[in-house]
Amino acid sequence: MFPQEIILEAARPPWDDVPAAPGVFALFAADPASEPYISRTPNLRRRIRRLLDPRPDQSRRLQLAGRVARIEYARTASDFESLLVLYQASCAAFGDRARKRLHLHPPSLLRMTVNNAYPRVFVTGHVTKAAMDDLYGPFPSRAAAEKSLEDMLDLFKLRRCHDDLDPDPAFPGCVYSEMKKCLAPCFKGCTDERYAEEAAAVRSFLRTRGASLVDALRRERESASALLEFEKAAEMHARVARAEAVSSEMPEAVRPLAHLDAVIIQSAALPEHVALFRLDQGWLRGPAFYSVAGMRHPNEAAGSTSLFAQPTGMMEAVPLAAPAVTLASRDELEQRLQESLAAIAPPPEPRSRRRAAHDSARHGDLADHLCLFARWVYRPLTRRTGEVVFASEDGALPLKTVLRAISRVYRAGSNVVAKA
Repeated sequence: MFPQEIILEAARPPWDDVPAAPGVFALFAADPASEPYISRTPNLRRRIRRLLDPRPDQSRRLQLAGRVARIEYARTASDFESLLVLYQASCAAFGDRARKRLHLHPPSLLRMTVNNAYPRVFVTGHVTKAAMDDLYGPFPSRAAAEKSLEDMLDLFKLRRCHDDLDPDPAFPGCVYSEMKKCLAPCFKGCTDERYAEEAAAVRSFLRTRGASLVDALRRERESASALLEFEKAAEMHARVARAEAVSSEMPEAVRPLAHLDAVIIQSAALPEHVALFRLDQGWLRGPAFYSVAGMRHPNEAAGSTSLFAQPTGMMEAVPLAAPAVTLASRDELEQRLQESLAAIAPPPEPRSRRRAAHDSARHGDLADHLCLFARWVYRPLTRRTGEVVFASEDGALPLKTVLRAISRVYRAGSNVVAKA
């Protein structure tokens, strides 16, 4: 289950063999039918010793002395890596019960029903293979998803009812149609073409996290100003402000699941390395390790942002006895990054085939991966370690942005080690 293993012997305590470092561990009993005890900790040696060799004043703590025959553990360098390793180990040991043990809840998503003649948007936690292009998220919570949905629908006239509509001109409608907040397809208050246009605008809003509507309203505002239609321009200005407010509520992590691709950068236990994890359509892959050897880490406080070697002024002063530091070129750093990302890249098939490959796995697992990602990415910035860089809609990653994030994560990890 884990790369490191220790067989307990009565004559020799194992404390010197266990590193005093963060990690995930499992304690196994002599009976193979017994389930292991699996947990994560910031200090493997201290935690395992408390469990197997407690002091007399720790009588109320869990004591497993004499019941454990084998220890397995894996060192981790970040909270994100610990969470992912803990999940993988729990799934291997407990199967579907791992979800309950780790308190993994369904992700909070928005779904647009495109298989209905009159599409609508609603909050859901159910992930299906047929709706990857129509599911948007994850949101921090269901309450946040519901608020974003209500605020977004206030900008459009899409229906909010849950029924499968059979338009009837004699139907009286609802309160939203009376308030002019719905196109009222239930009693043919609009043509099917007009409703399809509104649904397309909502879909574009979700795909771009509001940028499509903001840009369209700004163009209308500028056009009205150019034609000296100041009242219309003022109206458009108010609508732009409302759209910008709603757009700002959409977190950067909210994307169509079919295009939820990113690189997550974390500290690594290897010296002069960082750990890279890939988010591929919501699935987590990794880690792969990237060497920062030869990378010039900028002093952002001084206004220097370049990571690459320059003809002059790039070498730091070193003692004469020490070897000179060789800085890597930009092409070398990017080539090294591409090689690291290739180790955790998804298969090279088209996105539709990749999705079909994912279908062989349980979609409950995909929901778990989305929950793990949301649990990390929506932590307060003061508690969240590492960085995430999202790919464009076609899956391309901005290599320069990734390299800058790698530099920041490595420097932050080096500062923590230095203080410790």
